[in-house]
Amino acid sequence: MNKKTRNIIIAVAVLLVLVVGALLIWGQNRPVAQEGDKTIVLEVVHKDGSTKDFTIHTDAEALRAALEQEEDLIAGSESEWGLMVETVDGETADYSVDQSWWCLTKDGVMLDTGVDSTMIADGDHYEFTYTVG
Repeated sequence: MNKKTRNIIIAVAVLLVLVVGALLIWGQNRPVAQEGDKTIVLEVVHKDGSTKDFTIHTDAEALRAALEQEEDLIAGSESEWGLMVETVDGETADYSVDQSWWCLTKDGVMLDTGVDSTMIADGDHYEFTYTVG
């Protein structure tokens, strides 16, 4: 085996070890739903800057199911990525009209998941903030 072939094999082996390691780390740290009774808080920041807190007691695993327990708290349209939230606490954001949308955060940090794929745990605090632009 020549030196170039040996170096390629070593590089592939190292890459494989790194990929497997990354997958193991991700598997250990991925969000997992907590089973059983939970209490979460949703803070809604409206267009006018006013806020309203909703304390939700649930056994749901995902945020959408917990929020939908509260009548008329959220509404929207289904997309290939799940529910696209358009209305929160009776106020509708319409991006096509004024580039407004509802920003979902957890403890002030924007989430990269939607309400369908955000797993919840007891004590979680979420915010929906009316955002323009």
